[in-house]
Amino acid sequence: MNISPLQAQRLKYVPKLPGMLRHGISEISVKEGSETQSVADQKQIRKLFPNTYGKKEITFEKGVNTSEARKQVVGVILSGGQAPGGHNVVCGLYDALKATNKENVLYGFKGGPSGLLEDNYLIFDDEYIDQFRNTGGFDIIGSGRTKLETEEQFAVAAEVCKKHGITAIVIIGGDDSNTNAAVLAEYFAAHETGVQVIGCPKTIDGDLKNEDIECSFGFDTATKTYSELIGNIERDANSAKKYWHFIKVMGRSASHVALECALETQPNICLVSEEVAAKKMSLAQIADYIADSVAARAAKGMNFGVAIIPEGVVEFVPEFSALIKEINEMLAGSNAESFNALANWKEKYAFIEKGLSRESFCVFASLPETVQQQLFLERDPHGNVQVSLIESEKLFSALVKANLDERKKAGTYKGKFSAQHHFFGYEGRCAFPSNFDADYCYSLGYNAFMLIQYGYNGYLSKISNLSAPAEEWVAGGMPITKMMNIERRHGEDKPVIRKALVELDGKPFRYFEEHRETWAVETCYTYPGAIQYYGPDEVCNLTTRTLALEKGTM
Repeated sequence: MNISPLQAQRLKYVPKLPGMLRHGISEISVKEGSETQSVADQKQIRKLFPNTYGKKEITFEKGVNTSEARKQVVGVILSGGQAPGGHNVVCGLYDALKATNKENVLYGFKGGPSGLLEDNYLIFDDEYIDQFRNTGGFDIIGSGRTKLETEEQFAVAAEVCKKHGITAIVIIGGDDSNTNAAVLAEYFAAHETGVQVIGCPKTIDGDLKNEDIECSFGFDTATKTYSELIGNIERDANSAKKYWHFIKVMGRSASHVALECALETQPNICLVSEEVAAKKMSLAQIADYIADSVAARAAKGMNFGVAIIPEGVVEFVPEFSALIKEINEMLAGSNAESFNALANWKEKYAFIEKGLSRESFCVFASLPETVQQQLFLERDPHGNVQVSLIESEKLFSALVKANLDERKKAGTYKGKFSAQHHFFGYEGRCAFPSNFDADYCYSLGYNAFMLIQYGYNGYLSKISNLSAPAEEWVAGGMPITKMMNIERRHGEDKPVIRKALVELDGKPFRYFEEHRETWAVETCYTYPGAIQYYGPDEVCNLTTRTLALEKGTM
């Protein structure tokens, strides 16, 4: 296999473990904490998870290993979108498993949860796994988005585990995937299958976090990758001095990625979806806010700038959210067929005008035609608008241009405005993991096996104190049910892990809020550059600005 010089060196990198996991397996003991309860809806969650609810949080520490010595046959699944470091979770799991007993076996189910249901797997060995150490991507076994949520699926999973003598399943995924892990763990416990389920927190969006999970893996690498690109664009903007760059970044449900990139690069504008919702900002108000920065900079002779736009911000604009809801209702059932059968956009536009309320149609009519049409592209499996297909970076630049044109007519703006558009998404999902993510993910996998060895079920692998050096990290586990609440999904009440949104009273946002007025008018860009893997700790082993601010180390 041909590999790059960097990959050759990264394969040799030895990830750092928390201090208590660096002892021999025989010297790792467990300390139990207090019993837990779900973050909300305690009675309902307890009723749904009678066998796995209310369990104790645990911490690993140096001491005599009291776990039962037995052969372990473990299955691992990568679930959902890719995130840098996923390979190292698998490698850490494999290494801990083999360090405990050379006879232990690790199955990798291919293509995500469907691999478990279809009994499609490989068995890891040293030669195969060594090709993937410290590399990006999920190609070690592939991933998928099949949900494990029905009794029929659970029964099939139990049969596959029984066939191979599997004692535990590790599911590496985000909030939905770990919700599925919790439900599967409950099924296995209720049916006395003897199979444990352990989850690992993954998502570059950063919204799988709480008082226990300080950071999901992949967030560090992805935001550093995006920040390098944004910094490059800022330098280009400051060199050419003739373009405003509108940059959309990942994050449909929360703005953690946008906020972290703003903290890293200090752009002129960064929208935060949670603030838009809290202030009930309209599209016109957002356009006016950005146009104020454009005009103020133009008055200083700076007809250039950079604006960061979260992927899902339009869903947080009340009037736009109402529009989407009406469109979903308008095209429900056979109406969708009638709409799709219309010959051209003019006929479809007339159909839309009749079907929307006056308020929503006014919002619709104010949108650029390209965005209007994006609202009627292919629907999701539930017949709803796919908001991720909306080019919000182009939407806001068009609204800003219209706003500036009005200011020109009024004689209050004399600058020049020309926009460039970017969307950074896939660029960050499979990057070489940073040292932080390489270490964190390896620790999560190693720790997951310790949870298995000690017999825990329905737990999430937990590594905390992440803003400190890896030696000081704390390893342990928490019941997945602790993170759950009840939400309305597709007309039904469902137990789900609560997504973590940007906290407007949190230290990261407050820091941003304190500085953004200056950034909006002045050129304060910072240029993070490429992720560094070798060199001084202050360059190579940085945590995110978000984590540093939250933990008071910045």
